[in-house]
Amino acid sequence: MRNKDIPYGGYNSTALVTGAAGGMGKIYAEMLACNGYNLVLVDLSADRLEDTVRDVRGKVAQQCGTVPDAFTVMPLSQDLSEMDAAEKIAARVHEAGMAVDILINNAGLLFVREIAAAERKKLSAIMMVHNYTPLMLCREFVPGMKERGRGYVLNISSLAAWMPWPAIGMYANTKRFIKAFSRSLRIECKGSGVSVTTAFFGAVDTPLYPLKPSLRRLAVRIAVMIPPQKAAGKALRAMFKGRKSLMPGLVNHIFLPLVATLPDFLIAPVYRIIRRRVPSIAEPSEKSCAAAK
Repeated sequence: MRNKDIPYGGYNSTALVTGAAGGMGKIYAEMLACNGYNLVLVDLSADRLEDTVRDVRGKVAQQCGTVPDAFTVMPLSQDLSEMDAAEKIAARVHEAGMAVDILINNAGLLFVREIAAAERKKLSAIMMVHNYTPLMLCREFVPGMKERGRGYVLNISSLAAWMPWPAIGMYANTKRFIKAFSRSLRIECKGSGVSVTTAFFGAVDTPLYPLKPSLRRLAVRIAVMIPPQKAAGKALRAMFKGRKSLMPGLVNHIFLPLVATLPDFLIAPVYRIIRRRVPSIAEPSEKSCAAAK
């Protein structure tokens, strides 16, 4: 359904969304398509992307009675952990004669593991997907936005950016990088017609959090988690208003001062208890390269 709080694009503007095959990415895609924006949808899974394209076109047809001839949606299957992922995406977009006016760096990974115990591939992937590729996508598309004098960037960080705690350290610190580089980019874009917005979500009810359905319902009911449609709608409204950032959820605002100031001497004993109960988070998942002498 068309969201009256989101400006109608008239299918004259294109939004690129990463992590678009499910979760929040798919919701961004549906909301933007129903509000008159063409789409470039990026995800690792080609099959799930095709499902997303079909569902998005179905939503547009349901709203408009038919899919408008002007509506374009391009699925791009791409591993965002590859060094040249952003370059490949930009090349395919330019070959199609499209100009990206809205960039939503949504793709994300989450694993709970001590840094020294995590697989090398996971450590590399989370830094590439959360940091390097979003940075390079901004480098690819923001100059064009500046030349046209209009554009929007929405970078997805997290409440975890203030929580570099054990076992979620890599997730938290990569999200902190997003927080920092988005601020720099926003200041650099001042006066150009391009705005950069950062979303600091707490827990959102998506597959990123592997919880039982009963626990999900409870978390949403007590406002620890927020529904993904609500989170996506708030993020898009903030982006189109040119806001610097948003953090939806009263609980998150109450929680933030506490989590940001917890000292190590309080965190450490709690973590020792967790480590005893869930020993797998500290067990090495692969052998060290260095053999003991």
